[in-house]
Amino acid sequence: MAHPHVLHAYFVIQFIIISFVFITPGSSRPWPHTSFPSSLPNETIDTKLCKDTSCIKTASSDYGNIIQELPFGVLYPSSVSDIKHLVESSYNSTTPFTIAARGNGHSVRGQAMAKDGVVVNMGSMSSNENERISVNGNSSVGFYADVGGEQLWINVLGTTLDHGLAPVSWTDYLYLTVGGTLSNAGISGQSSFHGPQISNVLEMDVITGKGDFVTCSKNMNSDLFYAVLGGLGQFGIITRARIVLDKAPNRVKWVRLIYKDFSKFTKDQEHLISVDGFDYVEGSLIMKNTPASDFFSPSDESMINSLASENGILYCLEAVKYYDDHIINTIDEELEMILTGLSFESGFIFKKDATFFDFLNRVRDEELLLQSIGLWDVPHPWLNLFIPRSRIMDFNEGVFVDIIQKQNRSSSGPFLVYPINRKKWDDNMSVVIPEDDEDMFYTVALLNSAKDYKDWAIMDEQNTEILQFCDKSGIKVKQYFPHYGKKEEWMKHFGKKWDIFNERKAQFDPKMILSPGQRIFNSE
Repeated sequence: MAHPHVLHAYFVIQFIIISFVFITPGSSRPWPHTSFPSSLPNETIDTKLCKDTSCIKTASSDYGNIIQELPFGVLYPSSVSDIKHLVESSYNSTTPFTIAARGNGHSVRGQAMAKDGVVVNMGSMSSNENERISVNGNSSVGFYADVGGEQLWINVLGTTLDHGLAPVSWTDYLYLTVGGTLSNAGISGQSSFHGPQISNVLEMDVITGKGDFVTCSKNMNSDLFYAVLGGLGQFGIITRARIVLDKAPNRVKWVRLIYKDFSKFTKDQEHLISVDGFDYVEGSLIMKNTPASDFFSPSDESMINSLASENGILYCLEAVKYYDDHIINTIDEELEMILTGLSFESGFIFKKDATFFDFLNRVRDEELLLQSIGLWDVPHPWLNLFIPRSRIMDFNEGVFVDIIQKQNRSSSGPFLVYPINRKKWDDNMSVVIPEDDEDMFYTVALLNSAKDYKDWAIMDEQNTEILQFCDKSGIKVKQYFPHYGKKEEWMKHFGKKWDIFNERKAQFDPKMILSPGQRIFNSE
């Protein structure tokens, strides 16, 4: 996602691998797990298991910098069979140990950790990039890429662009693994037009919690296919995904529009995702303490800050249109036609031209900058929500205005808000969105970064206040990247999908080996 300030780098972590301890029907006790054995039955795997302090330290933390849990060891696989053998070793043990797949470490609440178990460092297979990303298909049947689950989306982009192709659905930050984002959903401004990333997968290879290597699709082992997509790592480890590709554009026209009125802002967003025109639509909040953005010139930034100081809060609609050289002479005229009739503040329209690659990889430079000044590896008390369309006005007044604006805490944000078309989501998949019949819902991402742990606690208190407001007001939100402390909260989160989620867990990971970090069934 792009945002109206430098820290928009923070949105995107669509990488969480979660975990359950499944309780079988009629049982009140989870499967007994144990501390990891001193060695594995498979000697080859045992030699690839790192127990050094450095390995343990890296695998015991994540991007969130909030949770820390020590594994027994970290497996550095060189092949898919290494992972399969590890899971088999646990499953065949009388006291199985837990296993969590870790991609690029971008979970925020310990979801890819395995206390006293084994963390699988998926990135150790990424050195075989040329072998693990292959482009296939033709113009008559369509193009696709077979991609290793450990591969970063930035590598997928680079390889497919060499063929003049690219995936159609993205996250805003590309240094995430394919398996990680597919375990959640994978959303961005393209999701209203093409669906989330999980809606653009044709086939997968998965290692289940039994150690079985299974190829699955909508027509083959479909129960596993639907379970794994958006399944929070509960049913299997994705080792390959077949991703839909389309012709890649060369460049983009990138537009930001400023609004004072939230109703006009959301009306225009909903209009733009309902008609042909743009290929990406998002939005964000701008307040008087919002950090500067290099998208705007210094004079534009000054003008926006002045308006924000007068109004307290502004709304920035962000939209992108792809184009190629053959329409370079008409693209500006097309853009003006699309913008006709929108209700942004007069004079507050800002445009930029960029390559397709630079737009998709927009967060990377900001990440490197933040790393260089020590502001990347800090606590990230994020709150990501899906909001029913019919309640977004209430959420604006109750949260954006009455909590965030009035409390006037330093914004280390970005704070994102934009609608997504429901029709592009498949309800058979495990991911949870608002349970209603509305044709759209909103995603809200409050992507705070804290200076220290005291600052983190204050931000987390605000997150709790926001959730309490939604509960008291009857706004039936669903968390994206969920984390809960009680089983009843997880049951409420999954709602009508809870029973099928249970059944799939019993089918594919009956000994509760995979992804213990989210504490769904082993919560209080």
